[in-house]
Amino acid sequence: MSVLSDAVPGDLRRSPLGWAGVRAWETAHGIELPEPYRTFVAEVSNGSLEGVSMAHRLLPLGGLPENWQGWKADCWLSPEPFDGAAVRKFTEPFPLEEEWQWEYDYYDDDEHSPLLHGIYQNGSVLLGGNRDCEFWVLVVTGPQRGRVWWLGDGCAAPYADAGEAGEPEADFVAWFQDWQADRGWWSEHVDG
Repeated sequence: MSVLSDAVPGDLRRSPLGWAGVRAWETAHGIELPEPYRTFVAEVSNGSLEGVSMAHRLLPLGGLPENWQGWKADCWLSPEPFDGAAVRKFTEPFPLEEEWQWEYDYYDDDEHSPLLHGIYQNGSVLLGGNRDCEFWVLVVTGPQRGRVWWLGDGCAAPYADAGEAGEPEADFVAWFQDWQADRGWWSEHVDG
């Protein structure tokens, strides 16, 4: 936990939720958050006020980025528009287990439209966002539980710089350190 604690200077931390607050959120949403994110939110910080840029703020638990409800994706191929005001379904499994580039592989509305909507609404909490249509999520339900995923315009992919495939808890730690330090392939794409 000290690695995560060190990644957010004290003056940039939000107040932690405490264990009672985390348990209340989990009960209200029917899930248990994966570690070490769960302990981080309970004991260290429920998000951050800013990072190396405002784009690197860690959202509070259950929070939505300002641009969540109004982003316009170039590669949103579903005939049904994205509904950023829809209730997120934390208990429904996150639908992917490997990268999907729908800008190339979307060919059947009946099959792919529910999948595309599920990627953005099911089984994850939002961690932060880069640009208008790029978001980071922590999967909380399904086979990818504990893994960090990037949702981009036309593609969704697991965070690639994590530990061994069998160690999803290393994923959040590695991602968060890189996110706060502005290290990673995304840093050149951040508006902030």
